[in-house]
Formats: sequence, C-alpha cells, structure tokens
Amino acid sequence: MALLVPVGGGCARLSASLPAHTRRPVKPLATLRPSARGDTVDWVGATSSFFEQDSRPIMLFDGVCNLCNGGVKFVRSIDHNRRIRFEALQSEAGKELLMRSGRRPDDISSVVLVEKGRSFIKSEAVLRIMHHIDLPFPQLAFFLQFVPLFIRDFAYDNLADSRYNIFGQTDSCEI
Repeated sequence: MALLVPVGGGCARLSASLPAHTRRPVKPLATLRPSARGDTVDWVGATSSFFEQDSRPIMLFDGVCNLCNGGVKFVRSIDHNRRIRFEALQSEAGKELLMRSGRRPDDISSVVLVEKGRSFIKSEAVLRIMHHIDLPFPQLAFFLQFVPLFIRDFAYDNLADSRYNIFGQTDSCEI
C-alpha cells in the first residue's frame, strides 16, 4: 500500500506492507510433488482419466470410518440419478485424487469432493454433495451456505476429530 504525501515543493511516497495476519493465504487446487525419480508430477493431468468417460464428481471418504460409511450409504440411497461416484481415501485412486486436490496422500481427515476442475473439502464438500443429490438437500445446502465457513468447518472438525470414538471403525472398507 502506498500513499503520496505533499512535502515542500514535491511529494513523498510513503509505503507500508500489510501485517502477515491480514494477508489471505492462497490454497492451490493441485500441487506438483517430486516423484520417486526426482521429477515433478502434474496430478491434475495424471488423474484426468478419471473424468474422461464419466464427468460425475467423486466423493472421497474414510473407508474404515463407520460414520463415513454410513454417510456414503445414505447418499447412495437418496441419489436416485447416481450423480456421485465414491472412492475410499485409502485406495490408490483415492490417494491420487487427494494429491490432485493439493492434499497429502495419507490425509484422511476430511471428506473430499473432486470435480473435473475443482476440489472441495470439509463442510464445503458436504454442501457440494448436497447440491448433487435429490430433494430436499439442495435447498438445505442453499440455506447452510449462509453460515460462515469458519463456523461450518469448526463443527465439521469437531465431529471429524471424534468420529472413531463416537461411531467406531472397521478393519476394512465396507463399500
């Protein structure tokens, strides 16, 4: 930020940078990570085959979490037009799609919805899933989007952090 201030017969330029806490961090859609050979991998390009034949979004979920498995079963039961595909975060395809979304391949802390050109995590993923399924969920998602993101994600994080303690887990993916 710069400000011109008249001084004597001329102008002086005053400049100040914004404090670090006011700068908004940029979250990448996808990152380039070194592969085992040392070169970089374009994860968006590497996973584009997931959307060549089928453009439906892919919901990534924790395959051993009972809450997550229940959520997938619920979405499948009300998604009569089959608008969403499903993949466990722990699968090889799930790990590749996580990297496409700019997340670590071992990060199972959040549901992720991967669309052809964009990825959503936490409460935004849940709202986006609600947009894709049948009534009344798109309307409910419309109203929930007005709840500030930090409040939605706070609630999401609290549930996600205790999901194994409350709902338990299985040894393998049931879906």
